Amino acid sequence: MSLRDLYTQYNERVQFLVIYIREAHPEDGWSLGKLSRLGKLPGKLGGLAGHVKQGIYDPQTIEERRKVAGMCETALQYGIRTYVDEMDDEVMTAYAAMPDRLYLIGLDGRVVYAGGQGPFGFKPAELKEAIDAYLSQEKG
Repeated sequence: MSLRDLYTQYNERVQFLVIYIREAHPEDGWSLGKLSRLGKLPGKLGGLAGHVKQGIYDPQTIEERRKVAGMCETALQYGIRTYVDEMDDEVMTAYAAMPDRLYLIGLDGRVVYAGGQGPFGFKPAELKEAIDAYLSQEKG
């Protein structure tokens, strides 16, 4: 189960958003470096190696962040519109979203599901269960 699978299955009943936050692995920060280029990351991280962006530096302006977010949206091919957190990282901080995280927000604005922090807590199958439970509750 991938995020793309969820979007395909539920996009007519659930609004999906990707919010690009601070770059998790910039070359000038906590870079995965040579391991990611060689595809030799341990465990679950190894499966992410193909999505790691090479030569990306931590954006210093909102324009730079938007550019990197666009590259990420294109590379991941989720089909989900990507929005960009401001440079003060307000969304990232409010949702404890570093490096990535899945949420389901109900129509009343309350958090219905908060996944664990990625990469190990990024579990689309759990989000699917939460979406199914929420939609069945809304019908009843």
